Amino acid sequence: MPHAVAQNHRFTVLLANEQEGWHQTVRQLLQPQGVETVSARSGREALSLMESRPIHCAVLDAQMPQLGGLQVIKLMRELQSRRDASQPVPPAILLANQLTSHLLHEALGMHVFSVLSKPVDFNVLLDTLARVLKRHYENKWPNECGGDSSREEHAGTNGHSNGNGHRAAS
Repeated sequence: MPHAVAQNHRFTVLLANEQEGWHQTVRQLLQPQGVETVSARSGREALSLMESRPIHCAVLDAQMPQLGGLQVIKLMRELQSRRDASQPVPPAILLANQLTSHLLHEALGMHVFSVLSKPVDFNVLLDTLARVLKRHYENKWPNECGGDSSREEHAGTNGHSNGNGHRAAS
């Protein structure tokens, strides 16, 4: 689960969405907090980045070119099961145009941390990233985590609305 950051000591968030302006806005919100962002414009690019470098949280659009967010998560889990668990699948936040019961059920089955509706409320996204940090990295940057790395928490089975029209799977 938690893993050390080899070359930098920053919490790294993958932003996988085909909208360039969205990447720039989120990057500007996260950089002052000491968070590094890496961008992907397609599911294949997101998968490649997750295979090649440590990612601590993935924000994935459910409808991306080539592979959607859930497909990326599924492929990463398959790759992890074939390799050792030294590079775990990062917690994922899924962005969706429509929050259908089918999508939420599928996301929960894949242990997606949270599902947010688009257009994304940036305050909700920041809050969700803070919850990822708290739950998966015990409020520490990933390189500071110690203890039992086999302990893993997954999203609960009860989604809830936060009052802003967003449903969270955790």
